[in-house]
Amino acid sequence: MRANRHYRLLVAREGLAPAWLASPERVDRVEVVDVETNEVALFWDCSPQEASRLARRLRSDLAQLEAEEFIAAWSAPSQE
Repeated sequence: MRANRHYRLLVAREGLAPAWLASPERVDRVEVVDVETNEVALFWDCSPQEASRLARRLRSDLAQLEAEEFIAAWSAPSQE
C-alpha cells in the first residue's frame, strides 16, 4: 500500500505569515499521522523555512514509496 494511503501529513504553523516572511524564532510543527490509529508516527519541530522544505520532501516520498519503505527511510537517523 502506498504511504500516502496509510499516512497523513499535517503541518501546523505558529503564525499567519508564510514561511518566507516568518520570524526566525517561529517554530512550525510537521507530523506524519497513521490514518487507521490516528497516532503520530513521525514528528518534527522546525523553523518555518525548514518545515516548508521538509513538507515538500515528505509529500514526494509519501506519493512514491510503500508505507514500510517510507517509515524505514524517515525513521533512520540523519547522516547530515
